[in-house]
Amino acid sequence: MIRPKVPVNPMPTGYAAPPAVVEPTAVIPSTPYAAPPAPTAPAPSRPVVQLTPGSVVAVAGMGVVVVLVIGAVLVSMLLAVAITGASLAICALVIRSILTTDTRR
Repeated sequence: MIRPKVPVNPMPTGYAAPPAVVEPTAVIPSTPYAAPPAPTAPAPSRPVVQLTPGSVVAVAGMGVVVVLVIGAVLVSMLLAVAITGASLAICALVIRSILTTDTRR
């Protein structure tokens, strides 16, 4: 069987001294340091966005495209749910008709 082997250290590697005693020192309160006021830099001005008529048309066109794409995705999802529901309804009718014809015979 496999038995674990515990490593044995035959000799210590160095002198193990007890930890040094640390004596607490007294905290002497000093006068509060008043930092000189930092120079205030002027707030960086943002670059002004200038919309030209062409960029307004481009932004509006992109908005229309986004709305149309999202609408197409939602309509296709709704259509997929409707088709699935209709096919399940047809399957249920077929199974019901099969079961009722077996009981009539």
